[in-house]
Amino acid sequence: MNLIKRARPAGTILATFALTVSATLAGSLANADTIFTVNGVAVDSAVVDLYFENRLGRPGPPETTEEREILMAELKDIYLLSTQDFVTELAKEPTAAAQLELQKRGILAQVAAADFFEKSSATEEELLAEYAVQIELAPPLQFKAAHILVATQGEAADLITQLNDGADFAELAKEKSTGPSGPNGGDLGWFSPNQMVAPFTEAVAKLEDGAYTTEPVQTDFGWHVILREASRETEAPTFDSVRDNIEQVVQQRKFQEYLDTLRSGGAE
Repeated sequence: MNLIKRARPAGTILATFALTVSATLAGSLANADTIFTVNGVAVDSAVVDLYFENRLGRPGPPETTEEREILMAELKDIYLLSTQDFVTELAKEPTAAAQLELQKRGILAQVAAADFFEKSSATEEELLAEYAVQIELAPPLQFKAAHILVATQGEAADLITQLNDGADFAELAKEKSTGPSGPNGGDLGWFSPNQMVAPFTEAVAKLEDGAYTTEPVQTDFGWHVILREASRETEAPTFDSVRDNIEQVVQQRKFQEYLDTLRSGGAE
């Protein structure tokens, strides 16, 4: 269980994929030589290299001769089966034809997206402008807090009563909290408001430093009693430290605008 929310990837899946494959596609298509022939079909080095990469889950050739021979045998079998005369007729069946069409269109879309990113790099002015926007949107404060997580509202209310009577927050957390921070006295360290689920963040923001919630706070994880230990102004990251992320945001936005233009003119 984790109170910290995972960031969602920006842009479309196609855009994100294309950002990572553009260099691979360019390299795979260059200087392809025929490696073997099956039933009159020549198989070149670009196909072999791509098959190796897909099977190994990484770029580069197999590490051993034995591994290479195994993968080459697999690829040859694929071509042996797919070049049989009867397969041409099977490929015309509706399901097979639809699968082939979708695979072809998916690959062509990836190539088109990769080409867009290669030819549409972000300018320094665009990157700096996006950096300024992100800094402006960043929460002004960070918080240091601890919490006690329990299953029911009644348990949380009882903990608040004990705190009002002078109980030590950290000791109660060690004894009662069901969260992973319990053994550490409920300590959550420093965090930005957008890293926590909304009800938790809202409760922390309303507290003064050194104060705890006087009413139980409910989230999807259970019921919380929260102690805001301290706060500080958010320190903006340097431009250089976030440059790559900013560049992805700008490029993906450009790609989305490009897609919107295509949709308005080509999709019915």
